[in-house]
Amino acid sequence: MQRIPATERTREKLRELMDGRSAVEDGRSELVRLAARLIIEEALEGEARDALGRDYYARGAKPGAGYRNGYRPGRVHSAEGAIEYSAPQIADRDEPFCSRIREVVRGRTEELEALAVEMYARGLSTRDIAALFADRDGRNLLSRNLSRTAVSEVTERLWAEYEAFASRDLSEFAVVYLFVDGIAERLHLGQPREAVLAAWGILADGKKALLHLAPGTKEDTASGKEFFQDMPHGTSPWAEGPRRGLPDPLLVVSDGAPGPIRAIEECLPRSIRQRCLAHKMRNLQSKVPEDVWPEFKARAAACYQAASPALARLLRDDIATTYARDLPSAVACLDDDFEACIAHLRFPLGHRRAIRTTNLLERLFGEARRRTKVIPHAFGERAVLKLMYAALIRAAERWRGIKISEFEQRQLRAIRDEIDRDFTARNAPATRATVTAAPTRLSSNDRT
Repeated sequence: MQRIPATERTREKLRELMDGRSAVEDGRSELVRLAARLIIEEALEGEARDALGRDYYARGAKPGAGYRNGYRPGRVHSAEGAIEYSAPQIADRDEPFCSRIREVVRGRTEELEALAVEMYARGLSTRDIAALFADRDGRNLLSRNLSRTAVSEVTERLWAEYEAFASRDLSEFAVVYLFVDGIAERLHLGQPREAVLAAWGILADGKKALLHLAPGTKEDTASGKEFFQDMPHGTSPWAEGPRRGLPDPLLVVSDGAPGPIRAIEECLPRSIRQRCLAHKMRNLQSKVPEDVWPEFKARAAACYQAASPALARLLRDDIATTYARDLPSAVACLDDDFEACIAHLRFPLGHRRAIRTTNLLERLFGEARRRTKVIPHAFGERAVLKLMYAALIRAAERWRGIKISEFEQRQLRAIRDEIDRDFTARNAPATRATVTAAPTRLSSNDRT
């Protein structure tokens, strides 16, 4: 008589329970245990089938593939109590068979601790995690007591990961576009919210990478300079000795806060500054009546997304002519920092949509804020940075990059050469003009 697979025996028990033929008192709990048992056994049977290369009843084993040799019992702990299952054994293989699935479900402490870290990183409090790792009698499922204190100790590995991240060498990152933004968090009990600054970049190969995360007292010039000075190229004139080796990017994107703007201009003189257009459009909307906003928005967007900087300036002048009398504050807002708003127009056409806002960080900050709200007493520099780092670094693993063609690579090299020439010209030692020399004409546009 052929042996019945373990999954079939479990299915039969499930059918008995569903048909009311089972003598078990707590039917709901038994249903959960049997369903979990069936899932585990089906996964183990599939793993054995893949290892043997044939189904349960099939013949014709390949030499060295082995054969089924019955089952061995296994047990996994859950909130519904211990769940017994049957794991298939395979004998006579050239390489001994070791079930990876069984290693995962057997309840090893290190696996559950890693799961506790992930649960914390995704927004569960230490109290919630400790409750989830306890059975219905309140006993912990780990080999050691996983109280709230123990969960806090386990999640401290996130702080060690953050410290390693914050001190890593950045010289390997060939950053083309750098994005900087901040969010206000409660870093100190009883104090106003303070800025946490983050930076990510698009690299020369088109990939995106999270580069830095650090606290700042606020989004002022001093905090911005300290933030950037932890990432500069060692040969930059403003760097106090070699630090973490980040080369100067071509473009730096930030919002309109005066502090970060001054910090960018002082700390990254070989970079072009781009004003985040998402922030700018919100500023414009606040100065335009609702009934006029759709038309004004369309014209402002056409201006910011023009084919070239010269065309953008013409469109700006046309908007000013049309609205200067009725909406002077909106026109002044449009004109404010205009050259930084259209800086992305100097770059390859295919990159412009990705480099004109800091929206990626804005969305991630929203997710980080959601997690700090869920976790009670999530204040303090250490706790906030742990959570923010966990949220940002996990999101960064899913970021999709941009394509950079060979032609676009040549365009970027030409822009770098132009920036370097402008920087050299601005910082060249002053020479005494001769009588016959033509007078030098200065323009406010030279600075931009």
